[in-house]
Amino acid sequence: MKNKSALHKLLGFIPKMKRPIKTKKLSEIPADPVPQVFDADKLKDMKIDYRLDVNMNALRTIMAGNSDFVLRKFNIGPGSRVHAAVAYMDGLVNVSELNRSVLNPLMTNTETSGSGPDGGVSFERVEESLLTASDVRVIDDYKQIFSGILYGDALVLVDGHNRGLLVSVKGFAVRSSSEPLTEGLVRGPREGFTESLRHNTAMVRRRLRSPNFILENMTIGRVSNTSVAIGYIRGLADPKTVNEVKNRLSRITIDGILESGYIEELIEDHPYSPFPQIHHTERPDRVAESLMVGRVAIFTDNTPFVLIVPGEFLSFLQTPEDYYERYFLANFVRIIRYLALSASLLLPSFYIAIVTFHQEMIPTQLLISVAASREGVPFPALVEAFLMEFTFEALREAGLRLPRPVGQAVSIVGALVVGEAAVAAGIVSSLMVIIVAVTGIASFVNPAFNMAITMRVLRFPMMLLAGSLGLFGVMAGLLVLLVHMAGLRSFGVPYLAPFAPFHKEGMRDTIIRAPWWGMNTRPVEINKDNPYRMAPDQKPGPWQDKLDSKDRDLYDNYPFKTGWRKESQNQYQIGIMQPEQHGGDSGDECESFAECEEAGRRKKRKRRQHRTHKKK
Repeated sequence: MKNKSALHKLLGFIPKMKRPIKTKKLSEIPADPVPQVFDADKLKDMKIDYRLDVNMNALRTIMAGNSDFVLRKFNIGPGSRVHAAVAYMDGLVNVSELNRSVLNPLMTNTETSGSGPDGGVSFERVEESLLTASDVRVIDDYKQIFSGILYGDALVLVDGHNRGLLVSVKGFAVRSSSEPLTEGLVRGPREGFTESLRHNTAMVRRRLRSPNFILENMTIGRVSNTSVAIGYIRGLADPKTVNEVKNRLSRITIDGILESGYIEELIEDHPYSPFPQIHHTERPDRVAESLMVGRVAIFTDNTPFVLIVPGEFLSFLQTPEDYYERYFLANFVRIIRYLALSASLLLPSFYIAIVTFHQEMIPTQLLISVAASREGVPFPALVEAFLMEFTFEALREAGLRLPRPVGQAVSIVGALVVGEAAVAAGIVSSLMVIIVAVTGIASFVNPAFNMAITMRVLRFPMMLLAGSLGLFGVMAGLLVLLVHMAGLRSFGVPYLAPFAPFHKEGMRDTIIRAPWWGMNTRPVEINKDNPYRMAPDQKPGPWQDKLDSKDRDLYDNYPFKTGWRKESQNQYQIGIMQPEQHGGDSGDECESFAECEEAGRRKKRKRRQHRTHKKK
């Protein structure tokens, strides 16, 4: 073997390069041809050698035993005197694109002179003129080599140069975008994320066509080397939140990241809390809306779920459709959603507490019906509720795990048959079957699956408190939950904001939302430096046609902030502005933004008093 000393210096050992095994029996092929482990740190210290044979032997040694690794040597340059090699993983590259963009232009180049070390083709000539692919990167160490070829790139090495080229010729299969199954909407976009990182970021990029939308890449996992992208809008996201996300991701040291759930558990603020503190979504429109508010998105390769931070309690009960429908329709649905959330947590507990301890709270006719339905039931209300809840949860889980056509039949028919049989056998009362069914339906109303599971889990300790202490136990359990939630934070943001701490401006988008023309500010707990999302006075109406041309351009120079300054500078400088830019009377100058806003309010009040339709 040539260049043993150079290969030993590069790898740290001399590999036993034997002849290829002339057998087709798998049992005769060694299971571990190279016992050494090449981790990321070792590969980063290995620099590309200027001798092509040394690099090829190193690649063969590191990838020994991989049947899908392809390494081919060929000649280029004038008279085909310069040696080159291409390496890639079979199944991850588009072979047709590789032949068209790499091999064909290199091997058909027959220039008579060159500027390379031996009169051949120079490295810059190969990079800038011969390779016709759109994405070509220059690399110099083996960590970059394997990060590229294991993600679908092709490696090009030229003899006499201690650098390499990674050519993007990816060709692995990617699932096409389809409607998200976990977040269905009546009105809204129908596309959802896929398992491809670049496909997911492109879908968000199409919705946010701004250079201020930043995507920063990093790799997590010593074995999996999973690509992760941090997305935020420069000028809207808090720099402290962005830095905190980067710090928490950079401290993760793990063998592999196979799904975004790994990252979620490793970066949340309170790992022992049952409440979710990080969003995960399959919808690009939800990610775009969250980024425009000032949140940060975490994209993970090989999963269609994107993480959004920070996450408050109220945001788990909101859907993108709340902002697509008119506000009074969205408010009606939101109220139903909050009532269903309360029912999924407390309805069985209230039934147990009232039937066991507080029968005097039930009207007489209803009490007689309840007593008649429970006649012959051998179990107390607590055991009865636990039995039915466990059965319902088991049927729901079976419906999820079985094949879809069979699972639907099992979940629906099974619930009907089991419930009817239990009532006929006198094990449970008919009223308990109704309570459990209503509770199960209410738990499906929650749009966030992780929050719905939390309510399902907390339902059981609430039932125990109701069966032991009655309504006093239920109220005590609620107080404990509220105190616990009040102490939670998600990346520095209070979990119960804007209720605790109370923010008046944030109340416009809580249990009910104001119309779009009334929500001109972003949540103050997330975005403090850039609070305005739209210009004021956007309420539509017939009076708008009566405004003169000066009033139409009233807020052309409204001071929106498009980028942050230094972290120590909390407020941006507005400068001296004319009062008519804020709706004030011309003739006097404003010394501050507050004075200009007050002048604008005075002019709007004066204008409203002289509207024609108001006089009528």
